[in-house]
Parts: sequence; C-alpha cells; structure tokens
Amino acid sequence: MNKLKIYGKADSSETYPIRDFLNRSVVDFEWHNLSDSDLSSEKVSSINPELHPMIEFPDGEILVNPSLEEIAKTLGWITKPKYKEYDLSIYGAGPAGLSAAVYAASEGLKTILIEREAVGGQAGTSSMIENYLGFPEGISGANLAERARQQALKFGVEILLLKEGIKGTFYDKKIHVDFASGEKLVAKTNICATGVEYARLNLPDEKRFFHKGVYYGAGASEAFFCQDIDLYIVGGGNSAGQAAVYFSGFAKRVFMVIRKENLSETLSDYLVRRIESIQNIHVLYNSQVTELDGDDYLERIKIKNSKNSTEKWHETSKLFICIGGKPNTEWSAETAICRDINGYLFTGSDLVGLDQFKCCWQEERQPYHLETSVPGSFAAGDVRFNSVKRVASAVGEGAMAVTQVHQYLSKL
Repeated sequence: MNKLKIYGKADSSETYPIRDFLNRSVVDFEWHNLSDSDLSSEKVSSINPELHPMIEFPDGEILVNPSLEEIAKTLGWITKPKYKEYDLSIYGAGPAGLSAAVYAASEGLKTILIEREAVGGQAGTSSMIENYLGFPEGISGANLAERARQQALKFGVEILLLKEGIKGTFYDKKIHVDFASGEKLVAKTNICATGVEYARLNLPDEKRFFHKGVYYGAGASEAFFCQDIDLYIVGGGNSAGQAAVYFSGFAKRVFMVIRKENLSETLSDYLVRRIESIQNIHVLYNSQVTELDGDDYLERIKIKNSKNSTEKWHETSKLFICIGGKPNTEWSAETAICRDINGYLFTGSDLVGLDQFKCCWQEERQPYHLETSVPGSFAAGDVRFNSVKRVASAVGEGAMAVTQVHQYLSKL
C-alpha cells in the first residue's frame, strides 16, 4: 500500500499537529519539505500558493491545510453512533479505555469508545515502553495502542475519533451526552478514562511558541527534525525519561530540566540507569525554565538553578514539556460526580465520608471500587483519585471496571 505524503515546512505550527496525529495513529507517511518538494513549483503555486501543509492520499486526493477531522474522515475513521443506546460508553482511548473496550465487547456488551484526539492517550506519545508485561524488547506507545485498537474492533467495539462532548447529564439511570457535532449518545453505564493532560509552564510567550518550538508531551514525531541540535525536556517522570532516551539517538545533546536533586524519586530505576549510561543526555538538577525568547520561532530559553540562584540563557529551538498535568474532568463539573481539589474523580471507598457523596448517593449499597458518586458511572486509569500512574495499572483498572459494570447491570 502506498504511503500518505505530507508536504509542509518542518517548523510550521500548522504541520506539527498533523505529523503528531498520524504518528500516534501509526499511519506511515512520507515527509516532503515544501521548499524542495518533488511537486513542481507551478503545481504548488496553483494548489497551495500560501505553502500550507498538504496531504496527498494514496488515491491521489490532496487536502490543503486540513483539519485533523478532515484527515480522519478521508481515512474513513469518522463515523456516527450506530445505535440509539449502548450498554457501555467509554470516554478516552488510552490504555484504561482500550482495555475496558476489549473486555466489555468480548463479553457481549454493546460498547462504544469515544476519543477526542488520537487513540493511545498520553501513552500513545511514548517512544518506548520497556516495563510492560509481555514485551521484553519494549514497544512504542503508539504500536501498543494500535494493537489494542485492532483487538477492540475485532470484538465489535465502535470507536468514535475526534469527538468532543460538550455536555453530559445523568437521568433515567443512563448517561446522555451531547457532542459538539450535534450528535447525541445514550448508554446504561459509562467509564471515564479520559486521563490527564500535560501542564503548562505558564510563562510569557509560551502560547506564542506553541508548536513553534514548544511542545507538550514526548513528541516522538519530532525526532527526525531534532538531528544534530541541542534540545531540552522539562520533567523527571517516566514519559520525560523515555523521551530523553529516544531523542538521544537523534539530537546532538539532550538536556533534562528537573526541579529535584535526583531522578530516582520520580523515575523508574531502569530508566535512571539508562539515562546515566548515555553520554549525550545531561540532567540539570534543581532547575526550571523561567523565560522563552525568539522571533517567529523559539530560539533560546532561560534556566534558573534554585540551589545557587543563577540564571542562564541556552540556545535551542526545541523544548518538550512533560510535567504532571490536570485530569480531563471539566465535563463533570455540573454533575453529581465528586472530584478532589485538582479534579481527579473519587471512586469507591474514597467517596465515603464526603458530604457531597452523602447528599447525592441514594443506593442502599456502597459504591463499587471504581464507581463514582453517580451509580453506573465508573472511572479508570490516571483520571481516578489515587490511581497508580502506570500503563499496566491502567489496563488492569479498565478490565476491573468492566467487571463492576456487569455487577451494576445485573441489578437493573
């Protein structure tokens, strides 16, 4: 099968989301820089005089400056719900959501999986996961997610991509969701597996350099464009460590910027040892990025060392921010679902004793372990209060949530 062809400018803020989406979706593509593409200048000027990113599909169709939705629709990924009502709706196609979808559909539940971005969630951006059971040589997050997606489809799961719900309400013992596209979805039960999104540094000009040198997440799709340069990664967790190891094979030098005095507090031991063994990875301890600078694109960053209070400018065109973020639970703000101060969803025994829970829970039984304060609504993975932030635990919670969905449905 012929590959997609992307024509664009390497540093264009319009191009990065397209490359990132296709990379996370495990879609092979050829990259062509518009300045030296094999399209004739006459063809470029007639189709795309502004030199926006272009995608040429195997059948010859060309999209100029397409949205992700247009790309997904052309690939045949945008669909509408087939049924008026489902046994289970799952929100978020990261490891927890994909696991729940596979187990639910394989056990006969009419299941639909909704994802507002790309399949895989944050895990899908990871260049290599080496401590997941059954993959001794490691596997990229995108490939792991793609295998799970195929498995879910095999059992009959409906997957809706690039669908963002604008409102979710609970009544008649069901969840009713209105999508931004105007479609509606009804299900007897639901699992929230929407995960967390990376936090911002909240620096002046951070928004101006978004996708112009500043990226959130591991950004594996940018590796090809980081050859022989110095790049910086903010964060000391596993996602940041995996990114540093991966980028070290492309970049001249990789600098990890962390606030703490060591990596072992936040990083798995195997990654600590790997990073220490790679000569072109350098860790800047007790440090944080305090300023960004550049004209049209990022050109330099200022880093402050908290131990000696020194600040220094560093030349770079690539800054990847991989710091802990906030959970994607804004949708639940107007519902009876209980959240902690940071937005994580309380479930099971963590609900007991909360005043809000006492006011809204009308069942005689106590909530199941992964059940929220709304009966029949469950949470799994990183979005859940006090969850273990690992792929394996998210997969386990997804499967466990389905078991509790069965328990709930059996009593209706």
